[in-house]
Formats: sequence, structure tokens, C-alpha cells
Amino acid sequence: MFVVVSSPDMIKQILVTDFSNFTNRTRPNLISKPMLDSILCLRDDRWKYVRSLLTPTFSDTKLKEMTPLINQACDILLCNLKVYADSGKAFDIQRCYNCFMLDVVGSVAFGTEVDSKKNPDDPFVKNCRTFFEMSLFKPLLILILSFPFIMIPLLRIFPNKKQKELNGFFIQTIKNAIVYRHQQDAAERRSDFLQWMLDSRDSADSLAAGCSDVISPSAASRQNEAPLPGRTPSEKVQKTLTEDEIAGQAFLFLIAGYETTTSTLSFATYLLATNPECQEKVLQEVDEFSAKHMVPDYQNVQELPYLDMVIAETLRMYPPAFRFTREAAKDCVVLGQHIPAGAVIETAVGHLHHNPEFWPEPEKFIPERFTEEAKKKRHPFAYLPFGAGPRGCIGMKMGLLETKMTLLRILQKFQFKTCPETEIPLQLKSKATLGPKNGVYIMLESR
Repeated sequence: MFVVVSSPDMIKQILVTDFSNFTNRTRPNLISKPMLDSILCLRDDRWKYVRSLLTPTFSDTKLKEMTPLINQACDILLCNLKVYADSGKAFDIQRCYNCFMLDVVGSVAFGTEVDSKKNPDDPFVKNCRTFFEMSLFKPLLILILSFPFIMIPLLRIFPNKKQKELNGFFIQTIKNAIVYRHQQDAAERRSDFLQWMLDSRDSADSLAAGCSDVISPSAASRQNEAPLPGRTPSEKVQKTLTEDEIAGQAFLFLIAGYETTTSTLSFATYLLATNPECQEKVLQEVDEFSAKHMVPDYQNVQELPYLDMVIAETLRMYPPAFRFTREAAKDCVVLGQHIPAGAVIETAVGHLHHNPEFWPEPEKFIPERFTEEAKKKRHPFAYLPFGAGPRGCIGMKMGLLETKMTLLRILQKFQFKTCPETEIPLQLKSKATLGPKNGVYIMLESR
């Protein structure tokens, strides 16, 4: 059974109130390693334990350590953008964001330093681009999401040799990086997502020393990790992260970070270019910020409330993750609707974000919808760009930080202008994620 929901009250019951019955996403029948070992696909107690290990890697302290890597990638992006600004010609800024996000993800998750715009033949860059051009992001995925019980059995008969080669490349890249990190002295190791996962694994190993390499439901309970319904006391969950799971998280970081943040930056650029009065407010805020701070960091970028509102409104109008699923573990009733065990529940985020009941004139770009006063008057589950509840997006703060710092750094140097090549309105692609179909053509003007 497949059920689509867009009622905020139903969504709240599924994602929060009755979360214990809707812990898992749709069973990933067609997904292979390394994605299969990512937190997106893990289930039940294993998901809970891996989530508990990964959560500290997205803490405020860790994000503060991440900002130099983001700033370093922004330096490269600004150099590349200056060429276009000096030329006075229109260009597709989405392509620049694609390269930028590959640089960020390569640096943060894979420990790989690349300038993907200048080095398109780098093996990491080539394999990333090949992956994103393959089946995962083709319209076929929509058929899988819409008719999983029909499409999944059919697709099992089509092996994909190239996909296996790509998966093997990413797994080996991570394993090579892990070996290299272990050969380094602690003081020489980079402070990045990969290292934090290794530190988390090593900490768990230390705690488990002298004990069996499993965690039982009773042990989980003592760690404030109560076992999920359906687990028996005899079932055990492997303790600590395996190398495959570390590769899985890095691979998820690639998919989630690259595609979604690239789209958000592209949409925000388009909206600011086509709404110059809003861009002027952002530029004024950016100039006030620049007068007080030499270098943006995790702490001081919190002083940009209007830019926050611009990003939030961008995510409302164009949520990259425009749908997500949960699976019912047992029969239940959600606001009077009977849901049988095994049913797949899809939350229609795109529809929710354009419901005029919560968003008057939903097609208009109005950042002021996200003032503190306006947010208090609105149903809290009417806005879900990152999901909600215990299984909401673990990398939400990271994605917002990347988006905010990037827009800030760009707008300190340039402003966005429309041109004859600017597509108004934008045509959209809605495959695995939402994005501009034909890029975002603009002009840059130096400030």
C-alpha cells in the first residue's frame, strides 16, 4: 500500500508522535554498497546506533572546525566567478556551484583536495560526474517511487556493471584515506567529516574493549537507546562503525551535499537576481556584516537574519528533497486513517510548501514569511525542507552553513543580474531531487 500525505497534523503523528512505528524509510531493495550502508538506508537498531555515533560529528563545535574548509573552497569559487564578472557575459552559475560543491564534499567527506573546474579529469571528479549522470537521477527513479511493487521486481533483472565499478571506486577511495589517516600522527590529521567518523569509531572501540563486539537491546537502553518494537532480546546489533559504513556515510554526504546544496544555491541566486529589492536588502546586511568582521565563521554568520530568511524562503519554494518516505512497522490509525503494516507513507513536501492555506500567494518570493513573528503563527509542520523528528536530516546545519557562507562570500564581491538568457520562470527537473532543468543563466556585476 502506498499513501501520500500532506496534512501537517498527519505528518506530525507519523514523524514524531508515532515515530516508533515509522522508524524506517522504504526498504532499499535496489540500492547497493556503499549507499546501502549509509544512515539513509540503515534500519531499526542499527540505524539508531549509527545515528547516535554520527550526531556529534554535526555538533556546533565540529561545524566551527569545518568553516576553514568551506572558506577555502569559497576562495576558489570566487576566483572562478571573477572571470565571468570581468567578461560581462552571461553564464550558467549552476555549473560553477556544481564544481564548488564537488570541491567541498571532496575535501570534507573524502579527504580529497581538488579544484574540479580546473581539473575536470581528476579521477574523483570524473567518477562523481559519471555517477550523477547515471540511473539514480534519471526519470526511472520516479517510477520506482510511485510504483515500487511493480518496478522493483522488473529492475532486478537489469544488472549495472558501470554502477558497480563506480561504487567500488568510492569505497576504495575511502579505504585508502582511512589507511593514510592511520599512518599520520594525530596532530597531522585534517579536521573533517571523515576524521570525525574515524574518531567516533575509535572512541566506540575503546568503550567496547574487553566486551563482545555487539550491543544488546538492554545495553542500548542503558545508553538511552531503547530497542525498537519487533526486536527480541536475542537479537544483537553490531557495535561501532564498519569501514563499509564509514564509506556509506561519506557516499551519502556526496549525494546529499552535492545535489541538494547545488540546487539551493542555484535557486537562491535566481530568486535574488529576479527580485532586486530583496537582493538590495541582503547586500545592505552583508555590507554591515563586512564592516564588523574580516572573515566569516560559524559564530558570526549567525548575525545575518535576512539572509537566513532568503534561504528559508528559497527552500520553501524549491525544496530539493521534495518527497520522503516512511514504512509502517505494524497496523495503526493516523488521524482516523487506517494504515496497514508494511504500507509506505510518502510526505509530499512540494505540495505542502505551496499550500495557500499556510502560504498566501505561494508562488511569490517573500522572505518575510520567516520572521520570528510569522513563524510562530504557522503550523510547525507546514515547512519541512529537512524532514522532521528523530529521522530528520542529520546534516541540516551543515547544509545551511555551506549555503549561507557561500552566498555571503559571493555577495561581498558581486551582485546577481538577470540577462536575456535568464529563463523566467525556471523550468524544473524533479528526478531524485528538485533542481533547475536548464541551469541558471545570469550576469555578475563586481561590487
